[in-house]
This record gives sequence, C-alpha cells and structure tokens, in this order.
Amino acid sequence: MRSADWLPPYSLELARCYAMDVKSLFAWILNLLLFAVGAVAQTPLTISDKENLPSASLWEPYRHTLEASGGVQPHHWRLMSGSLPRGLELHDDGEIRGNTDESGKFEITLLARDSNSPPEQVKNKFVLSVETPFTAEWDHKTRVNGERIDGSVKVSNRTGRDFDLTFVVLALNEIGRATAIGYQHFPLKKDSRDFNIPFGDSVSRGMYSVNVDLVAEEPVSGRIFRARLVTEKQQITQGP
Repeated sequence: MRSADWLPPYSLELARCYAMDVKSLFAWILNLLLFAVGAVAQTPLTISDKENLPSASLWEPYRHTLEASGGVQPHHWRLMSGSLPRGLELHDDGEIRGNTDESGKFEITLLARDSNSPPEQVKNKFVLSVETPFTAEWDHKTRVNGERIDGSVKVSNRTGRDFDLTFVVLALNEIGRATAIGYQHFPLKKDSRDFNIPFGDSVSRGMYSVNVDLVAEEPVSGRIFRARLVTEKQQITQGP
C-alpha cells in the first residue's frame, strides 16, 4: 500500500490547496521584488556635484570623480561644451584627472547618461578654476615709527613647483627719490601659503609712499608671476 492510500480524500485536497497557496505566496513575493527593483531603476537620474568643482593647482596632480544618482548604473559621462584646463581629461566613469599648466576659470557643460534602454540623460553647467599661482597681500600695512617705516606682506605659491622669488621694497618721497627699505631673494617652496616677509628701515624726513614689488619665476617652464602693493603717502617728521 502506498503511504497516501490510507489518507482520507479531504486530506489530499487540503494538501493540494496548501501547495497552491505556497506557490501563490512565492509568486506574490517575486512580483513585489520585481516592482521594487523597477521602482529603483525608475528614480530620475540627477547629478550630485555642485556648480563649482574643486579647484586645481598648476603642476599639481588633480583628481575628482563626478557623482550622479538614480537611473540604471553604471553612469557614463562626457563633455558637451567648453574645455577643461589643458592637461586635464574627463573619463567615461566621471573621473577628471591630470596635471595642468594652464591657469584661469573654465566653464563647461557635462552630460551624465545611465545604462537604461533607452538611456536617461541629464546635463549641468560647471566651473573648474585653477588657483591663482602666486599671490601677495599685506600682512601688516606700513606704519611710521619715528624715522622708520615698517611693514610685512604674506605671499603664497599655490602650485606644485618651487619659485625663485625676488622681493624689493622702495620708499618714494615727494620728489621721486627712492630709498630701499627691503630686499630678499630666496626659493618660495611649492604649496606655500601665507609666507610672511617683514621689511623696514630708516628714511629721511618727507612724505613717502611705499612700493612692494615681487617677481616669482618658475625655473622649469620659465614662467614669471608678478605682484605689486602700494601704500598711500605717509609723513616722516624725524630724522635728518
């Protein structure tokens, strides 16, 4: 006798119904999962990066990966209009990398595309700036102390190479006579920020304006960067 032969007829019917219910449950779960996956895939494709991309520096390795959300991954990127700084490239996976020797502000339009069929795509405008290579500003503006004029400036080398820096300070009186009150010549190291340079000396009586001139040369490329700071006239009442 087979094991099922002794079961009452209604027991076999219940077993068949139970099997059908389990199949229905699995089918319902499968449909729910497929719906959830479809809902994720249908999330609109959007670009996450803000308009201003991280800044680059001259002769310094640059790497930034663009980010997008939604759509069907993987996402693909390409340059629609404008140009990147010379030496930087946009790759299909959204990574911008390279080493640039071109300074300035670059406006570009980028397109992001997903892997759906047909693909969804969205584009945004961005700005990628290469930092000003060399800057100079007052740390302490000139002040008169008896027969002396003193002050200090701070300089920055925002590149990946050293500069050969020349620093000259002249005090000009009312008749155009120049008196040197500061001079330095030294290597300004790469990635130097707000390096302080003091100056000062005694001058004869008169009205003086102070001119600070800085020349930064990058020896490999031969490029020269200049900066000048000028003060208003100040009175010296002591001294010869």
